[in-house]
Amino acid sequence: MWHWFDAFSFVSGGGIVGVNHEYTNPELIFLNYDPEKTNRLQVDYEIAAHGVSFFHVLPVSRRGGGARYVRARNSRFNRRIHGETEILISGPVAGHPLMRTSYDGSGAMVRGTLNNCGGGVTTWLTYLTAEENFDQYFGNGDGALDAMAAAANSRFGIRAQGGRRPWYRFHDRFDLRQEPNEANRFGWVVEIDPYDPDWQPRKRTAIGRFKHEAAAATLSTGGKAVVYSDGDARFEYLYKFVSDGVFSPANRSANKELLDSGTLYVAKFNDDGSGEWMPLIFGQNGLTPINGFGSQAEVLLFARQAADLLGATQMDRPEDVDINPVTGNVYMALTNNTRRTAEQVDAANPRAGNAFGHIVEIRESQGDHAAERFDWEIFMLCGDPADSEAGAFFAGSDPSRVSKIANPDNLAFDRRGNMLIATDGQPRRLGIHDGIFFAPTAGQDRGFNRQIFSGPVGCECASVVLNGRNNLMLVSVQHPGEGGTRQEPVSMFPDGKAPNRPAVVAVTRTRAPFHIGA
Repeated sequence: MWHWFDAFSFVSGGGIVGVNHEYTNPELIFLNYDPEKTNRLQVDYEIAAHGVSFFHVLPVSRRGGGARYVRARNSRFNRRIHGETEILISGPVAGHPLMRTSYDGSGAMVRGTLNNCGGGVTTWLTYLTAEENFDQYFGNGDGALDAMAAAANSRFGIRAQGGRRPWYRFHDRFDLRQEPNEANRFGWVVEIDPYDPDWQPRKRTAIGRFKHEAAAATLSTGGKAVVYSDGDARFEYLYKFVSDGVFSPANRSANKELLDSGTLYVAKFNDDGSGEWMPLIFGQNGLTPINGFGSQAEVLLFARQAADLLGATQMDRPEDVDINPVTGNVYMALTNNTRRTAEQVDAANPRAGNAFGHIVEIRESQGDHAAERFDWEIFMLCGDPADSEAGAFFAGSDPSRVSKIANPDNLAFDRRGNMLIATDGQPRRLGIHDGIFFAPTAGQDRGFNRQIFSGPVGCECASVVLNGRNNLMLVSVQHPGEGGTRQEPVSMFPDGKAPNRPAVVAVTRTRAPFHIGA
């Protein structure tokens, strides 16, 4: 996931590009990689390669009116936050016994942020990065000492014995038999200030713990901070957080405390097109000690189990959530759920064996993002419109005009409210590379889906974002060449040389050459 932070008074010209480093492919990094023969140096390299980067870029004029940006090499805004960076734990879960480790007996400090997938930008111009599939870094999940934590570990996918990656063999903190609580310190939304490298990043526990794919931030009608997020797994949920405090245009520093206190809600989609946000509050609706919840901190730690008790709607692998800047409507990308049976179909997830995914449009009551009720409808049922069995639907647009699409992963909008869709999974489902698609959300072309970008072999187009002037589009190309190895590559992206590497592609409306230089 990439984000562009425009030049305000914080930055002298250009902008800051923020990028998540979601996960590593050691078979593409190291020659002749063998997970059974890996060593600590390789593991340490991978830990350092995770996290988030920011780099400051400046415009350089070119003949013919084209644009070129180069990295400001000595800028204080260039920085790395990686798997060993100390990050504060803030909010209701900070200091809870299940957050304490031998490294941090206070439960208020953690080393690193991992598997940073989606994200978002707050009204006060901080970056929210979402920790998603953190389970893969931990081993021996049977080491959990708490029954709720053990159940959460299993549901997250942490193996009871051994692990998907060998990190636990070299670092005790990834071995839950050595450090039973370390996994509890991941699966959060992290707030970072791109404009203030001295401000220590925070894991905002009030937003809840699950496999966060997104963190779409906005304000309610009354000025409260609102963050939409969802759990990226089959049959998981859509959530939103509403702050207790109110945004202050004159006090940016105070705004950076808004995400530590508020209410976390989970969504229920009714078959009649209505919906409700159900509060996850300790002591209410079965969130009590008899059901394993001893405090509000534990409701947030085990948000998935809490949502189960409230009867929230299980969705088809929720991925990104984003907000239309024109209408305020909220859109959720659902990537796929081939495990949904005909008996499990509901109006919000209308297809059994959903291989292509779909997009849901949400309208908050009276346009207030703090509302507890909403209306919803299906915006897009993805697939090949030429395949009558796919049941594809494009918001009522003529299917003979649209581009086929599968597995919507990330969403963005231009200033006019048109939707940009990044995909992950099209090679398996449609036999085409992943790419970027464009679809108006209103007017006579509502749902008219067109492909505007194609990625290289083996990649996913992990995100697409626009700068504030809508004259620069950034596309992140993640894990190009996946399926190959360092010694036998299937891609030479981005520069025709080995090894293949993830990169950002910059696109402008001008016809003159454009690129971001080293």
